[in-house]
Amino acid sequence: MNMPKPAQRIEWIPLERITVVNPRTRNKKVFKEIVDNIAQIGLKRPITVTRRVEADGPFYDLVCGQGRLEAYQALGQAEVPALVVSADPEDCLIASLVENCARRQHNAIDLLQDISGMRERGHSLPEISRKTGLTLEYVSGVARLIEKGEQRLLRSVEARAIPLSVAVEIADAEDHQVQRALQLAYEKGTLRGRKLLAAKRIVEDRRRRGKHLKQQNASKTPGQTLSPASLLRAYQEDVDRKRALIRRANAARDKLLLVTEALRRLRSNDQFTALIEDENLATLPENLAMRLDRIRVI
Repeated sequence: MNMPKPAQRIEWIPLERITVVNPRTRNKKVFKEIVDNIAQIGLKRPITVTRRVEADGPFYDLVCGQGRLEAYQALGQAEVPALVVSADPEDCLIASLVENCARRQHNAIDLLQDISGMRERGHSLPEISRKTGLTLEYVSGVARLIEKGEQRLLRSVEARAIPLSVAVEIADAEDHQVQRALQLAYEKGTLRGRKLLAAKRIVEDRRRRGKHLKQQNASKTPGQTLSPASLLRAYQEDVDRKRALIRRANAARDKLLLVTEALRRLRSNDQFTALIEDENLATLPENLAMRLDRIRVI
């Protein structure tokens, strides 16, 4: 791959002449933070584009900086500062993918779709690994899940809810073998504690709602027909989850009240006060001190 040649200078380019070749959806909260930041202190890093010459003047394809470009549009600007590089469409897509991989909180499905797109364009798994900086094991596992349409498992892997190796085992297993796959992962030490519970929830969601995050159509196949019994079971499972959540919340509240009251009483004990003063620990953060004075056990 020939990397884009460095730009020699920054140009101001009309927004209407820039095309986002590989658009991505963006978290609204994160996007608002980008807009607010640019509005307050300006653009710290120009976007990157490549020039496309046409009969009615030059146009530009975006390489990097979709969020910054859309922020300028949201702020009502007509032009944006940009670095203009020379690169073919393939190199632009690779550069966009690399930026997506480097983004601290990138959109998991976008990243995985980029990997899928590279596979469709004929790149081998080792090539994708080398160009993106992702391990070959990770790329191979992701490719396997993509081939099987396992969007729900892909999202769980990217959120680090379950390891990639376990997701691949679940995807390859028949429905009646999935629990066995979880048991093997537990015995190997791959899934323990919270991750095991999370994996069970993911498997149950996958069984009830399918592999995809959103069903492509509302039509029901014979295997997906909802019976009164299945609806009642789903309702009961939801009730049980909420009851468990309430029990945990009540237990946490009781523990906090106990600790708070214990600290409050210790503060009123002269011997304890003298002890902590001798140890130079006589002060508390203001917010904690105010809370201890305010809270009483009922």
